[in-house]
Amino acid sequence: MAEDKPKIRGRRSFIYSKGKRKTSSARLRFYKKGNEEFTVNEKPMPEFFTEKNLQKIVLSPLVKTNQKDFEISAKVIGGGKHSQAEAIRLAISRAIVVIDEEQKKLLKKAGFLTRDSRKKERKKPGLKRARRAPQWSKR
Repeated sequence: MAEDKPKIRGRRSFIYSKGKRKTSSARLRFYKKGNEEFTVNEKPMPEFFTEKNLQKIVLSPLVKTNQKDFEISAKVIGGGKHSQAEAIRLAISRAIVVIDEEQKKLLKKAGFLTRDSRKKERKKPGLKRARRAPQWSKR
């Protein structure tokens, strides 16, 4: 991807990647060398995602590819916490593929490189919701 190329600002180089899911969007900086710090919206990741299952979703590409010695800074907006976690997971997976192309097959098989494009369907005129029609009575 064009936006997933290494960028150098100051002394440290990083890989920039994006991930989206429903209405949430994540922008990520993946530093190759670091002390395994992970910040989301300038908070430590366990403080931002307090539930263990969300932390597991976010860290799953790193665990799957056995990544060590990294630092990640993510900014995420929109959606709910679960959607944000999955957007970050996609961004991390894309950054790992830029670093090591051989990991692509493993991440693709796990489903981490697939963008989940499902969104809420719009409300249609004459209906209560997207598909819910008003109750119909015969008489």
